[in-house]
Amino acid sequence: MPPLLVLIAINILNFYDRNVMGALTEPVRREFHLNDTQVGLIGSAFIWLYALVGVPLGRLADRRSRKKLLAGGITVWSVLTALTALAGSYGMLLLSRLGFAVGEAVVAPTATSWIGDLYPAHRRARPLALFMLGVPVGGALSYFLSGPIAQAWGWRTAMVVAAVPAMILIPFLLRLREPARGAAEPAGTQGGSAITVLRIPTLWWIILSGALLNFNMYALGQFMPAFLSRIHHVSLAHAGIGTGITYAVGGVAGSLLAGWLGDRVIHWKPQGRMVLASLLAFCGAPCAWFGILAGNVTASIALITFFYGSLCSYYGFVYSSIQDIVAPAMRGIAMAIYFMCMYLCGASFGPLLTGKVSDLMARHAADLANSVVVTEAHRATGLQQAMLLMPVFSLLLALVLFGGSRTIVRDMKRREIQVATAGA
Repeated sequence: MPPLLVLIAINILNFYDRNVMGALTEPVRREFHLNDTQVGLIGSAFIWLYALVGVPLGRLADRRSRKKLLAGGITVWSVLTALTALAGSYGMLLLSRLGFAVGEAVVAPTATSWIGDLYPAHRRARPLALFMLGVPVGGALSYFLSGPIAQAWGWRTAMVVAAVPAMILIPFLLRLREPARGAAEPAGTQGGSAITVLRIPTLWWIILSGALLNFNMYALGQFMPAFLSRIHHVSLAHAGIGTGITYAVGGVAGSLLAGWLGDRVIHWKPQGRMVLASLLAFCGAPCAWFGILAGNVTASIALITFFYGSLCSYYGFVYSSIQDIVAPAMRGIAMAIYFMCMYLCGASFGPLLTGKVSDLMARHAADLANSVVVTEAHRATGLQQAMLLMPVFSLLLALVLFGGSRTIVRDMKRREIQVATAGA
């Protein structure tokens, strides 16, 4: 089996297991009597640990066998996913997801390093875009399958089913031959440091954009099935299928469109990728707003699907823009900094802040109704109002990406000089 195909399959199952808790939010919440802040903390705690251990694991991936490290990560995350099914308390549930984070943190640095050594710089955009399709495709599979399985046999069974497929890939992974590190880089390429990378103005805009993007991505992944269940009163299975449609249609279409347009617009305007990313984020905001407030479930899913597609287009436009401004031998450092900042400063607060605002607004709805008890109807109102944070963050994302488009041309020229100097 081709190495890229194995790595893509691993990333799909990576995001399958990562999204399974979002698909099962409602039955888990009811069994353990959780509020939305506690639900959000499960997602946020995962991201905090994921971001922190990712950097040392990335360094380890530069020194050790990548396939063995990746096989170990798959084993850890699969076992911890299965063990989540045995959780008897909220604390056990939280601890199992923290252990799961350690296993999953191996994937991004190891796989992207591997892909970087398989393809030269001018041919990396497409394989990286295919690899990142794991985000929407894995998420879609998780929602399509986990909701119906949980409705039929319980959420614990859905957890066990999610744990099995990744283990099947380990034998295929261990049979692969690793390329030599730096095999696809030109001779004379020089390294750099974190300080060198942080002197690139556009990278600061991109780091901030990553935080804003992932606030929305992780908040949506955690709470969309619950939103469909509470607001539109659909079953657990139909909530999973509706969310799966959003991920499959919006995510794949947005990713592929960005890959196609991104390789063309760069010949028209050097800053074109950032401008288009900004424009789509801007267009996605009103779709999110009206989708969240829509009274019809079909209209809601359709509008949120467009919104999610606008978010996923970010990867094709912005990840290739990082390559445009960072010299080849500094991309590993740049991506490590980018991932750590965007997860700690954005993604980790998406589920937690959305859950907290949901609880506050639910309590406010109960107070307005002169109710001592926060009912399920009040929780539905609270979550709907909390999710209106997403279009606001999408507008902020559009502004930040536009700011990056104003500095990227200078940084692209600076990068060309660095590469030319290194090769001289």
